[in-house]
Amino acid sequence: MPGTVLLLAASPVGKGRLVDAASVLPVLAAVPPPVLSGTDTANVIELADPLDPQAVLTRLRAAAAAPGPLTVYVTGQLQTDRRQHLPHLALARTTPATVRYTALPWHWIKEELRLRPTGATTLLLDLHADQETWEWLRRNPLDCGRDNAVYGRVAPPPRRGPAVPTYMRGVATILRSGHRPPPGDLHQQALARSAAEDGGRSADLVLTVPGPAAGDPHAAVAAAVQAGRHADADALAAAHERDAVYAHGPASEDALHWTEVRADLAMFAGDPVRSCLGWLTVARSRLNAGQAADAPAVEAAVDRAHHQWGQIRDPRRARELGQVLAELRGRVPGRRAGALDHVRRQLDQLQTQG
Repeated sequence: MPGTVLLLAASPVGKGRLVDAASVLPVLAAVPPPVLSGTDTANVIELADPLDPQAVLTRLRAAAAAPGPLTVYVTGQLQTDRRQHLPHLALARTTPATVRYTALPWHWIKEELRLRPTGATTLLLDLHADQETWEWLRRNPLDCGRDNAVYGRVAPPPRRGPAVPTYMRGVATILRSGHRPPPGDLHQQALARSAAEDGGRSADLVLTVPGPAAGDPHAAVAAAVQAGRHADADALAAAHERDAVYAHGPASEDALHWTEVRADLAMFAGDPVRSCLGWLTVARSRLNAGQAADAPAVEAAVDRAHHQWGQIRDPRRARELGQVLAELRGRVPGRRAGALDHVRRQLDQLQTQG
């Protein structure tokens, strides 16, 4: 089965740049796609200094939906937003004051990768952090999802000038030989090269998460989806959802996780009504449990409900769910300006349809 590779290098333009992220892309791009992926054939998606977080999300979503192994190479800098103090991958137009609107929230990466089969996703990261984010990372792990293998490093702010992504350059140099070591060995070799080039600096946070053991229930669900057995996939997820509700309660993270999985499965099955309902349920459950309207999981649920609502072709069902969505959008406006106005305009149009 062919693999997929996502090469993402991003950092702000101007004096806010901590690392010359895009400088490593020519070296990575010179590596044959099968070597980048570790598969016989591979498709490569390359993003160099992108401007728009929504555009990055679209490409990430496409890569995550592809069957077969996925390898994600990310080079760039992390900054926290001033409202929630959560890490974001800074993009070309990001400034300290505009992180929330111009950078890619790190939890979006985790969200898009969460339905992939266990062991099918590997992330290689070479990141630099500004001082505030560096302090945050010393207290909090960089969460990339429980089913993914993660290797790399996060470096503190450079003393002067944009830093060089020496870890990712080491990865690229090793791979250009045409041989792809196992990810753990590749990681250790790249760390050694990076340390030598950086003068033995030891302050970096080293990321090493080899990924979970076999038997994860998500693997069976994902396999059913890839085989086109959507009803079987939903039945499996529903069983895990019932178990989680029984063991932990309907508002528990375990139960809501499986509700989210079922909403995604409905999307894959081409059922936007059921998907929208699922995401509306998740959003209301989280709000009723006291989560903030701008909490990442709440915003993500409403955004996904909004997207799926836009795919509904039955005017009656669209009107029904649109009323619920409008009420939620009043409480959870999200990051895109005019989201509530969009729902209201669409509802007005639906009133004239049968």
